[in-house]
Amino acid sequence: MRTILFLLQKEFLQVARNRAMLAIIFVMPIVQLLVLANAATFEVRSTPVSLVDLDQSTTSRQLVEKLQASGYFEVVTSAFSVAEAEDALLRSDATLVLHIPPAFEQDLRRTGTGRLQLIFDAQDGATAGVTQGYFTSILAQFNRDIQADFLTTDRLQQAAATTPPSRIDVIPAYWYNPDLNYQTFMVPGILVLLVTMIGTFLSAMNVVREKEIGTIEQLNVTPIRKYQFVIGKLLPFLLIALFELAFGLVIARIVFHVPLLGNLALVFGLAFVYLLAMLGFGLWISTVTETQQQAMFIAWFVMVVFILMSGLFTPIESMPGWAQKLTLVNPVAYFITIMRRVLLKGADFWAVQFEFWALTAYAVVMLTLAVGRYRKVST
Repeated sequence: MRTILFLLQKEFLQVARNRAMLAIIFVMPIVQLLVLANAATFEVRSTPVSLVDLDQSTTSRQLVEKLQASGYFEVVTSAFSVAEAEDALLRSDATLVLHIPPAFEQDLRRTGTGRLQLIFDAQDGATAGVTQGYFTSILAQFNRDIQADFLTTDRLQQAAATTPPSRIDVIPAYWYNPDLNYQTFMVPGILVLLVTMIGTFLSAMNVVREKEIGTIEQLNVTPIRKYQFVIGKLLPFLLIALFELAFGLVIARIVFHVPLLGNLALVFGLAFVYLLAMLGFGLWISTVTETQQQAMFIAWFVMVVFILMSGLFTPIESMPGWAQKLTLVNPVAYFITIMRRVLLKGADFWAVQFEFWALTAYAVVMLTLAVGRYRKVST
């Protein structure tokens, strides 16, 4: 135990003396959380619209006013032909053309049906889809608003008296994120990214740095055992990563108002297992490389794949079948699922036990590989 304490003291002193490592530990997580939480969003605000209103009626003006009042759409140009509006689309002055044809209000009053044409700049298909969803939702509300106005006409009053209208009202209830705030969904995943970077990259560079500066030779000739060496190398970064997680949770609550519904002891317990897996992975990388540059390259290559296939930015269910199968060996995906379920849903251990056992198996495998790969012999 005394040997491990001396090793821990050595590791913390090395961290304190390394300015680059201090920046990675304390500066990068704060910037990462504050920037990514605001930038990583699929919400689309203030979509520039080129308006072609050939009806010029009260109803068409009400529709345009409702769109702009939503905050999701902004009329930047008004044209008198679709061709002119398409020029704005081509110049990227607008990303949506709203074409309101002549007799739009008249058709609504006479037949109850009106037609609109939407032309999207669909270079970014995801953004175009989200924008269409916003427009459809606003239009549905607009239809309900003008229905009462149109029922005041004699024609529609008579129709309503003879034929009762068929109507289905849907009352949605949004659980776990009632405001549909995308930051609430993203911040728990970004916290996973934060502790993953700390644990994996620092542990990957640790042993390699000993090789580069020559101190690994001194460690190899000492009577330090393998388990003491591994504990001394991993425990400091485990504690640092847990501290970063706690700090990130404070920022998530105070700055982004993320609900912390679950048991925080469960969060840190599962984070402990996850970090053992990622620290073991980083330590294994450090034992198979000779320079910090090699270690960083391999760690970054693998982590990019893990992050992109983790469900952080895109749902795993939307991936191809073969990609969904690959996520079964992705520890980042398991811990993101855990964080979102526990923090946002208040899930207990039994709701995340599959992810826990998967991370436990991953931790055992990676630590076994790392310890088995380390040799107290320089080559």
